[in-house]
Amino acid sequence: MGIKSAMAGPFMKNSGATELDDFYEIRQECQADVPKTRFKPRAGKTLSARKWKTAFSPDGHLDMAKVLRRIQRGGVHPSIKGEVWEFLLGCFDPNSTYEDRNRLRELRREQYASWKSECQKLVPIIGKGRIMMTPLAVESSQPAEKSSSQSAEQSSNDDAPEDGAEPSSSDDTPEVTPQIDAEAQEKKVKEWKQILYQISLDVLRTDRSLVFYESEINQSKLWDILAIYAWVDDDIGYVQGMSDICSPIAILLENEADAFWCFERAMRKVRDNFKCTTNSMGVQQQLSTLSEIMKAVDPKLHQHLEDLDGGQYLFAFRMLMVIFRREFSFVDSLFLWELMWAMEYNPNIFAYYECPNTTDKSIVAKMDEKLLKQYGKFERANVKTGMVDSQSALAVFLAASVLEAKNKRLMKEAKGLDDVAKILGDLTGSLDAKKACEEALKLQKKYLKMKKLEGT
Repeated sequence: MGIKSAMAGPFMKNSGATELDDFYEIRQECQADVPKTRFKPRAGKTLSARKWKTAFSPDGHLDMAKVLRRIQRGGVHPSIKGEVWEFLLGCFDPNSTYEDRNRLRELRREQYASWKSECQKLVPIIGKGRIMMTPLAVESSQPAEKSSSQSAEQSSNDDAPEDGAEPSSSDDTPEVTPQIDAEAQEKKVKEWKQILYQISLDVLRTDRSLVFYESEINQSKLWDILAIYAWVDDDIGYVQGMSDICSPIAILLENEADAFWCFERAMRKVRDNFKCTTNSMGVQQQLSTLSEIMKAVDPKLHQHLEDLDGGQYLFAFRMLMVIFRREFSFVDSLFLWELMWAMEYNPNIFAYYECPNTTDKSIVAKMDEKLLKQYGKFERANVKTGMVDSQSALAVFLAASVLEAKNKRLMKEAKGLDDVAKILGDLTGSLDAKKACEEALKLQKKYLKMKKLEGT
């Protein structure tokens, strides 16, 4: 049973690994190689479809505080993950109505259809249910001549249907691509075409153990989303690792446009990590924050890592870049993400994204306990202490908690950076997502207390 057929399944009291296998089916030949899943939906703790439904008022207002409490206790049931993630990531305002959200969803689908149409005019294979198997000849929109090996990989399904008819673009949606001169536009098109084949290679490598991606249609859905995102985000475009962020969203949300917008919101949380120049990687800012945190909460381990020439914490690059996708099984990484997003949740996230000039200043002045309950645990602590550094994300404290958990082994066995990498590499499949988040919150509390004392 694949994910779509399983979506209609009820929340069962004895839900466990078997049910999860129905939602995220693993290819038979890969089952021995994938990490064991720890997460299991638990009645009374996991946010179920029934509890999710009862969290809405008759007109559609969502009791976000109630939802956050449940998610932080036991995650989200697979049957509703996609729609819950849309709220956690700021796609929708919990204070909106069903009618408000339906109207916004239609506008976004129209905008996505417009961008997709632009891309199809440049590269006709987009939206055809296939991915690009050869590099594109930049002078035209046709793939370069295939080698024999590449031809063998190319699907013969040239008649795959296009996506359903999409509405035209709406003027009410903010324009992402600015008006640029012809020379700059030509450069943009050339650079975008050059990255499409790299996206294809990454799509073929991403979550290949899942039955879902045996389908070329599903591969093309992921490829289309990433290709169109690269077209509209002039600042970032596409960087390797983004497919790991997008893949679960493409699985959870059946409508391609909805999946695109959810991915776009997810990227807003991590996009700085993907900003790279000739002199620096975007994730270096978070690595520097990690170094600062470790120096404060565990100076002995920090000094040991510095002595090993690891003071820049580059060994934690992968953890932060793709939000621990490699350290957890597929299912556990989804559980970890929703725990993190629930703990980081700010009730003003939708307003921030729709109206970038929105700030917390006027809100903090009127802060009360009722309003604080609408924040996730992590963000609530930040608001109370005035900590607004975007680089001090929960992921950074999570990385610190992982290092703390391996403190003794790192101090005793690590004689060089290769040893550090090996010790951290052994983590795959052995971490408990909820426990790791709880330890990260403890480190945050300790760190904020130390920073407060420094300021007095």
